[in-house]
Amino acid sequence: MKRLLLILSYLSFMLPAFANESKYIEDALQEYISGKDARIGVAVIINGKDTVSVNGNRDFPMMSVVKFPLALTVAHWINTNGMSLNDTVTFSEKAMKEDTYSPMLKKYGKSRNTMTIRELLEWSLVESDNNAADILLHRVGGTSGVTSIMRQMGISDEIVIGASEEDMHRDPYLSYLNRATPLAMAQLFDRFYRELRNTSPYHEISAMLEQCRTGLDRLAVPLLPTNATIGHKTGTGFPTPGGRISAINDCGYVCLLDGTSYSIAVFVADSGYDMTATSDIIAEISKIVWKSLTEHKKK
Repeated sequence: MKRLLLILSYLSFMLPAFANESKYIEDALQEYISGKDARIGVAVIINGKDTVSVNGNRDFPMMSVVKFPLALTVAHWINTNGMSLNDTVTFSEKAMKEDTYSPMLKKYGKSRNTMTIRELLEWSLVESDNNAADILLHRVGGTSGVTSIMRQMGISDEIVIGASEEDMHRDPYLSYLNRATPLAMAQLFDRFYRELRNTSPYHEISAMLEQCRTGLDRLAVPLLPTNATIGHKTGTGFPTPGGRISAINDCGYVCLLDGTSYSIAVFVADSGYDMTATSDIIAEISKIVWKSLTEHKKK
């Protein structure tokens, strides 16, 4: 009984501290975002429980962040059908679209028509390859199939996949069919980090996210010198007729060396800045969160 009372006393002492920490981060983000010539949404979940949200319930276009929930549905589809990442997918020459972002096409041309699911996931997550993503999307039944799997998995209906990469290339504004709220995406990354990544084949997806080669000028910037672990997926939009950028995004999970972990989703839509300056906004938001969880904690 005495031990229980001590634990309850400790928790009652710590809870206000956690709440204050979240409020400190939220206030700092609100101040930074205020007046920016862009629509910005941020959500952070600290140690699986404390939530920070700034415009966290608003819809934003995912762009290539969509490849993360897509990868999760592929993993679920593999498990459901008794398959593995070593199983192969065969596709036609037409699946290798030329006028799209595809490092895979640059490497192989149209000479290959079979790849393992692992290879396609690596191209999709590490390099953000559009052809690889569409091959996987079609393999699990297109947008209707991936939606069905997401709901079976209990993925929030605030994460919606309604267009393929080919659709979006044909009409860039179809990218708005792929949307999410920052809070729903942060929750999905939090669930992935705490539950899914420790099971097969999700743990291999985790390794791919941690090898992500795109958008290193965003969330990763303040974390690189710290040797923190970051697994993330970026998204990059298109110039609009009004001279703005439709979206620049970065979402993922972070584990600091002191054991603190958090998921973070940052979406910047309709930006009046160029690509570099918009990416800098995400880097600064990442820095605010990281510094708040390290320096502020020490005070």
